[in-house]
Amino acid sequence: MAPTIAGTRISPVPAVRRIVGELLGSALLTAVVVGSGITAQRLSPSDPGLQLLENAIATGLGLTALILVFAPLSGAHFNPIVSAVDALLRYRTWSEVSRYVPAQIVGCIAGAMLANLMFGEPAIGWSTTDRLTVPHLLAEAVATAGLVLVIFSLARTGRSALSAPAVGAYIGAAYFFTSSTSFANPAITIGRMVTESFASIAPGSVGGYIAAQLVGGAIGWLVVVVLFPTEKSATL
Repeated sequence: MAPTIAGTRISPVPAVRRIVGELLGSALLTAVVVGSGITAQRLSPSDPGLQLLENAIATGLGLTALILVFAPLSGAHFNPIVSAVDALLRYRTWSEVSRYVPAQIVGCIAGAMLANLMFGEPAIGWSTTDRLTVPHLLAEAVATAGLVLVIFSLARTGRSALSAPAVGAYIGAAYFFTSSTSFANPAITIGRMVTESFASIAPGSVGGYIAAQLVGGAIGWLVVVVLFPTEKSATL
């Protein structure tokens, strides 16, 4: 079976399995992000820099592994923006995107709840971490545009096999070079509001973050179309 990572043609995996793959992958990714955030907060309570480093390393490594696991099944999107750009570039249908997005959102909420329970916290604990500032919104637009560029520049140049390590490395780096710590994903933004931890976001900040991510996704798509207008065959 050919890989079906975002930016490559879909293989004939039954739709139910693809949707379950997106739900489970999204849940595990959020569990990695939130769980490592809780761990970092507990291990390094007085050192925010070390907390960020611990959270970033765990997220980058976890995301790489999850993309490798789920790419042949669902494409390993775990992100409504990635699914939408996949459809805009005609790798996937909008009908499929309409099924992926609810699975991604439900998965991210479930993953955050799972992380809470693994650390002895209530399944739902609404975040009080306010992140709604202009610099944070700018950072989210930049982070999301960069993510789209990484994924689809590789796809358009026949190098999708590099997507897992490239995306993991990019997100790990973006934890540090963006003031928002690079959520870059509407589904995981929603999931991270049901936990009170280093990795959380207050419900009142979620709408602004999602709007910034949509803008960033559109910018990333436009850059990909301009810089990589045609698709090349695999070079690996």
